[in-house]
Amino acid sequence: MIAATGFGKRNVGVLGLGKSGLATVRALEAGGANVFAWDDSEAKREEAKQEGLRLADPRGWDWKTFSALVMSPGIPLTHPQPHDAVKKAQAANVEVIGDVELFQRAVDASGAEARVVAITGTNGKSTTTALIGHMVRRCGGDAQVGGNIGRAVLDLDAPEKGIVYVVEVSSYQIDLAPGLAPDIAVLLNITPDHIDRHGTVEHYADVKARIFARQSAGDTGVIGVDDAMTSEICTRETGRRAETVVPISVGKTLSRGVYVLDGMICDNTGTQTAKAGDLRAIKTLAGAHNWQNAAAAYAVGRALGYPRERILAAFESFPGLAHRMEIVGEARGVRFVNDSKATNADAASKALATYDNIYWIVGGKAKEGGIASLEPWFDKITRAYLIGDAARGFAETLKGKVEAIHCGTLDRAVEAASRDAATDKAELKVVLLSPACASFDQFSSFEERGDVFRAAVQERLKVMGGAAA
Repeated sequence: MIAATGFGKRNVGVLGLGKSGLATVRALEAGGANVFAWDDSEAKREEAKQEGLRLADPRGWDWKTFSALVMSPGIPLTHPQPHDAVKKAQAANVEVIGDVELFQRAVDASGAEARVVAITGTNGKSTTTALIGHMVRRCGGDAQVGGNIGRAVLDLDAPEKGIVYVVEVSSYQIDLAPGLAPDIAVLLNITPDHIDRHGTVEHYADVKARIFARQSAGDTGVIGVDDAMTSEICTRETGRRAETVVPISVGKTLSRGVYVLDGMICDNTGTQTAKAGDLRAIKTLAGAHNWQNAAAAYAVGRALGYPRERILAAFESFPGLAHRMEIVGEARGVRFVNDSKATNADAASKALATYDNIYWIVGGKAKEGGIASLEPWFDKITRAYLIGDAARGFAETLKGKVEAIHCGTLDRAVEAASRDAATDKAELKVVLLSPACASFDQFSSFEERGDVFRAAVQERLKVMGGAAA
């Protein structure tokens, strides 16, 4: 655990008592602060009581006596309107921050030779974070991975020489971390998202760009340039400190930076371009979106001083992330892929673009727009297996374009899709769960949906004589 020092015995409020909030309370108490904790959810308050936390409603706080309000990232800071506690804190000139800010301050104050790698972006940041952490460990480093993925950032090990903190940060977390100053900052991409919390896509992009705001000349910025907003940010950062900004791209040659062409990583950060390695055979990094993740991780590895060969060897052993194009088994040329995290059409398009001969399990609680935007990939789909509330509407979208079978439930869809795929003469057939829907019609979460898919696949593999991944 990382102790949040700097407040002495002064009063600090903690609003939001999920995983990161509970870790924040423990870190502040370890640093000697007098903590006032609260969550607007009665269920969360009950959980906090079981943890032995002292609860106090912010409506009764004497704000003049507080040094800070530490807020969970899920609570509105600016849009659609600030939480009442934020308004009161700001009126009393009390700083409003988050756990990532406390983490950065603790690392800075420690004097330890630890390095911070921070990763953000609309898509791919979890995979990139996990890949970088895996790479650091395979290259002999001590990687502490957390933030918006896995462990809360203040639950990571205390700063020591040689630690590399690999931290995923969302736009909400960046908004609450004015002092964030990573040694290596990664911005993958920006597409419109979370507009309800940021007001406009321009403000959303501005918040994402703050990951570079406090970097100095010796720090490294890794920036995707395949969309207009990140390309503009890269141009701006390059003008500020050209020698330490590394552009990354998939599908186009860069005069300087790291790029991927037809699966080949090309390193043009030195005096001449070097072909660093081939990603095409790495199943867990399949698809152009994962090639962008790999390009970013490669650039980070080089900034950390790792040799090209060790970086690529680490990529080859990367197991991937659960529920994100996760290969869960293969039999008779049939590959089973769990992409339950694809809860909308844009996310599902990444998996559909990656494979051919797809036996697609799709459906659930439909999002606005349904799957009409996926038509450019329909010719890759051999047959669709419809589940959940969206089945009837999706059948209409697919009519005359893709053969669709109403299965209702996920286990029936797995059985039907695997049986059909096994009769296909193609060398590789893919039974793909990429639902393009929320899970809440039949499951409590996309994780539960993915777990049910995995269990159903294990049963089919017993019949087919295949192996789990």
